[in-house]
Amino acid sequence: MKNRNPKGNGNGEGSTMDGPKPMTMKKKKNMNRLGGSGTGLSLQAFVNAKSTSNHYNPALIKKKEFYKNAKYVNKYKKSLKQQNQGKNSLPSAQRTIEDENEDINGSRANNMNKKKKKNGSQSLRQVYEKQWEEKEKARMEREAAMQAKKEQREKAEAQRKVERKEMFKKTRHGQPVMKYRIQHLLQSIQGSSSASS
Repeated sequence: MKNRNPKGNGNGEGSTMDGPKPMTMKKKKNMNRLGGSGTGLSLQAFVNAKSTSNHYNPALIKKKEFYKNAKYVNKYKKSLKQQNQGKNSLPSAQRTIEDENEDINGSRANNMNKKKKKNGSQSLRQVYEKQWEEKEKARMEREAAMQAKKEQREKAEAQRKVERKEMFKKTRHGQPVMKYRIQHLLQSIQGSSSASS
């Protein structure tokens, strides 16, 4: 094998090692970043090395947006206050006259509103009672119509039951009794002739 590091006097004894080679600067920084040399990785270095932060956190974004909106709302309220203070900065004589006019008109308006509310509540009550009576009347009419239909249906059913019983009567020898069948045919002919004329 060739000597890569020939340092001897030429008789083959020249391959001696001088100890560890100095690390390059990049490798040294990496080792320090990962927790130093010889001790392995510290927990903090491991977490930092493994975590990938893509800077997208919906909760943080929402929180920032909330605070931003709150800031805008506060600014808006402050500007409203300032505008109201600007309106109130009228001379005191003008303000008192305007306030008196507003108080007089406002008290009249309040009295009118109270009367309207009382009248409104009474009229609402009357309207409600009228509607309730109409609904009750309509319900009673429906019930009466349903009762009449039910009675008519029961009557027709009882009639059919009687006719059926007569139609199925048999003689002693098992022959059908023709009397009831002929009566039925006669009734149906008479009913059809009366309906057509």
